[in-house]
Amino acid sequence: MIIQYIPLFIVIAIAVVFGAVTVFSSEIFGPQRPTKEKLSTYESGMKPIGTTHERVSIKYYLVAMLFIIFDLEVIFVYPWAVLFRKLFSEIGMPVFVSMMIFLVVLELGYLYVYKKGGFKWD
Repeated sequence: MIIQYIPLFIVIAIAVVFGAVTVFSSEIFGPQRPTKEKLSTYESGMKPIGTTHERVSIKYYLVAMLFIIFDLEVIFVYPWAVLFRKLFSEIGMPVFVSMMIFLVVLELGYLYVYKKGGFKWD
């Protein structure tokens, strides 16, 4: 039984070796001329100001969390919409009701965030 998987293991091994060789070949064959300018921190062409230990605004994390949460909506709704006719013909109304419950809960999340000021960008 394991003999059937030998070609798969060979392809995986070749892919890992090829990836490692590609990454490390630039270290070996690439030019190594470090200077003070090349080793400095690069921030969009601007000189870094301040320390790296500055606190980040909580708004940054809130926006990231909101993006992740509401991005999940697309992940669940799109496949459901594509297969809706087939699912509705096989299962019936529970397919529609379950998605409506999901969307209502998601809309309640939108309303909560709106009421708390999560969409204000100032």
